[in-house]
Amino acid sequence: MKLPQLAVPVIGALLLVCARAGAHEDELLRTGPTDRLGEVTFPISCSRPAQEQFNQAVAMLHSFFYTEALKAFVKVTELDPTCAMGSWGVAMSTWYPLWYPPTKESLTQGLAAVDKARVIQSSTQREQMYIAAIGAFYRDFETVDHKSRALAYEKAMQQLYRLYPEDSEAGAFYALALQATANPNDKTYANQLASAAILERLFAEQPNHPGVAHYLIHAYDYPELAPRALTAARRYGRIAPAMPHALHMPSHTFIALGLWQESIQSNLAAKAAAEKAGWIQEQLHSMDYLVYAYLQGAQLQRASGVLEEFKAATVSDKTHTLATDYSLAAAPARFAVEQRRWSDAAALEPRPSRFPVTQATTYFARALGAAHTGAIADGTKDIQQIAALRDGLLQAKQEYWAKQLEVQRVTAEAWLTWAQGNGEAALALMRTAADLEDSTYKHPIAPAQLLPARELLGDMLLALGKPDQALVEYEASIRVAPNRFNGLYGAAQAAELAGNRKKAATYYAQLLAVCEQADTERPEAQHARLYLAGN
Repeated sequence: MKLPQLAVPVIGALLLVCARAGAHEDELLRTGPTDRLGEVTFPISCSRPAQEQFNQAVAMLHSFFYTEALKAFVKVTELDPTCAMGSWGVAMSTWYPLWYPPTKESLTQGLAAVDKARVIQSSTQREQMYIAAIGAFYRDFETVDHKSRALAYEKAMQQLYRLYPEDSEAGAFYALALQATANPNDKTYANQLASAAILERLFAEQPNHPGVAHYLIHAYDYPELAPRALTAARRYGRIAPAMPHALHMPSHTFIALGLWQESIQSNLAAKAAAEKAGWIQEQLHSMDYLVYAYLQGAQLQRASGVLEEFKAATVSDKTHTLATDYSLAAAPARFAVEQRRWSDAAALEPRPSRFPVTQATTYFARALGAAHTGAIADGTKDIQQIAALRDGLLQAKQEYWAKQLEVQRVTAEAWLTWAQGNGEAALALMRTAADLEDSTYKHPIAPAQLLPARELLGDMLLALGKPDQALVEYEASIRVAPNRFNGLYGAAQAAELAGNRKKAATYYAQLLAVCEQADTERPEAQHARLYLAGN
């Protein structure tokens, strides 16, 4: 079936002018005349002004700027009250497929928008299928679980895309739906690769489409696949520089490949854009990624500066999202454990949050700190807290997050066992944790695990005087998380102690290379220089 040929590139000024008298200026997204959102062509059976506004709104939706996309779609319904797809957009803007399930309030709002779209009743079959697809996600949300409804949406989008294969928007949204319903335990990445196959074709045809580049990065957001995303990652920020998430998202690929300075530049730009737009979630999310990258390059003063900004951040009740709360918990925990400042880690205070993973992140850092400072009783209590949070997630059928917390629990238990002098039992637990972590993958909310379990296994083997075995684990960890400061130093130290001078020199040289922009002289880097000077 052929679509009407109506291309409206979303280039130039973004002007969301509210027609209602008395509208507050702070409710509007105002950008300069050179800002861009990317090029979107999504023809609908609405008036010309509504069509132009609709394309802008869809462009924002593709860059996950949900709050502003919602306002833009509402504007579509005001420009053309008979435009059912405006209400479709409102419903699409209250669900965040790759982030976390919507609240009851958001679900109610989304269902109301679907009902409104159905009452208006679009005149085209294609638009009716779009509305029915998002309707499948909101239908019976009070009795049907989130996963089942997400799968219902994916199947509906599959039917739409098969019937209208030339509809690039259907392809992009179906590709995203495949990612949203991927099995987190499937290491073949079947859904992600099926999604990427659609997106790669679209990317070749529409290299300036914001959603296509964005979703490609997500499809390949795994260590084994990340190199495939590099072209899209280096392009996305140029496609949609007005969108904070478009500036941040490339850093997912840069971090997966150990490209710390590119990640830093990406997140500095995203942080500035998010702050300008008043998007605190994206601002803090980018700051967490900044802290992580700074730590890997021994830029500790800069990382410390970002932590001070975290302390000054004001977060309202409405902006306590998973990304916000996780960033607030993870950044100070990273700063402590990456530097092996165990007393600082043990002293971290959990922040109130409705998201168990954010609290568990703090308890995990505390437990590691307690184990390394000999505070056995405190570590035991922290592990019990992680276990309780895990059990709550299992009861809520959030198996992915429950598994992540189980990795943390077993890891902390391993180090507490090590602290009590039972090395072999500690090793068995640590191997279990590393294997469990290998069977899953990190959530895009985080730049990386707080500390990779296999790297920690290397640390334990080294502490127990087994450098040959430690080197094997460090190298396995480096393959998944390249250019990590502690991973490289651990591998170099293990090789040195094992008498493998060639590998020791290689890893010490790599360590110094990632520290070229260092603002702090770390003892590990000093040791690397001395070793290389003497060999």
